[in-house]
Amino acid sequence: MTDVVVIGGGQAGLAAGYYLRRAKADFVILDAQEQPGGAWRHVWPSLRLFSPAQYSSLPGRMMPIPPDGGYPSAAGAVSYLTDYERRYDLPVQRPVTVRAVRRAGERLLVETGRGTWQARVVISATGTWWRPFLPHYPGTRDFRGEQLHTAGYRGPEPFAGKRVVIVGGANSGAQILAEVSAIAETTWVTVRPPRLLPDELDGRALFEHATRRLHGDGADLGDIVAVPPVREARDRGVLKAEPMFARLTETGVAWADGTTWDCDAIIWCTGFRPALGHLAPLKLRGPDGLIPVHGTQAIGEPRLHLLGYGDWTGPASATLIGAGRTARDMVTAIAGQLQLN
Repeated sequence: MTDVVVIGGGQAGLAAGYYLRRAKADFVILDAQEQPGGAWRHVWPSLRLFSPAQYSSLPGRMMPIPPDGGYPSAAGAVSYLTDYERRYDLPVQRPVTVRAVRRAGERLLVETGRGTWQARVVISATGTWWRPFLPHYPGTRDFRGEQLHTAGYRGPEPFAGKRVVIVGGANSGAQILAEVSAIAETTWVTVRPPRLLPDELDGRALFEHATRRLHGDGADLGDIVAVPPVREARDRGVLKAEPMFARLTETGVAWADGTTWDCDAIIWCTGFRPALGHLAPLKLRGPDGLIPVHGTQAIGEPRLHLLGYGDWTGPASATLIGAGRTARDMVTAIAGQLQLN
């Protein structure tokens, strides 16, 4: 039995742990991964964060600035999170996979493959990486080439000399296009025209934009950060997107006007959905598949908080700095719930 169980030991779970420790709560962090680092351990090696180190940090400890002074790498994020967990001696237990969260009178039961925890409050911080989203288009099963999602992408080398369609107009699509286009013939396809931030802006602008949007100011800045590989691809003239195709064929893709493009592979950079399966027994999801919340607190179950799933649960809360800021306010609310001194 404990005050708080945090489900997920990635950046959001660690940020929650930092503030729970300061609030003198009795808590445990359950992480399904065998090693620290969260989803950063599973992304492609060349991925770069969208903000400089000093703006990509969790509370209490600055992320080290890379030797080249540029944007931190995925490996740098893993190293930082590993050090952060150790520095604050956070009570992470791993690997522990949470199967279900259920109500049990005044407590919530957290059922895992290694026993059951009873908690006064549960924080779900499982993120989205574990639920890649693949949109359905006619002909998906007919295409004879390779299809993979961002989650399965590890680098451009397997696509050398091939023809590749890259789907998705956000940061992952732009970064993957930038490196694949250097060794393959590519076509970039997006639902909406991609929007690059001006070169002098980075992920800091996206965070501030998300905060303003929460308060009703929807000023449009763009949403792709021009990190160096993306700027280089722009200068090569490859950041030119086609509208979304209508269907897949056996040999490629086809648009509604009859235009076709044969290809060897399609990389779907189409995002992720919140990993919330463990919360199904609580029956909280709304028609849109999300759990209605007030801030981070589930409206239908006030003992449940959700952290790190994006703007839905706090401005830019799926980012390092956003997770930290949202965790601070969340733990303040939890301390009030539990009447912690």
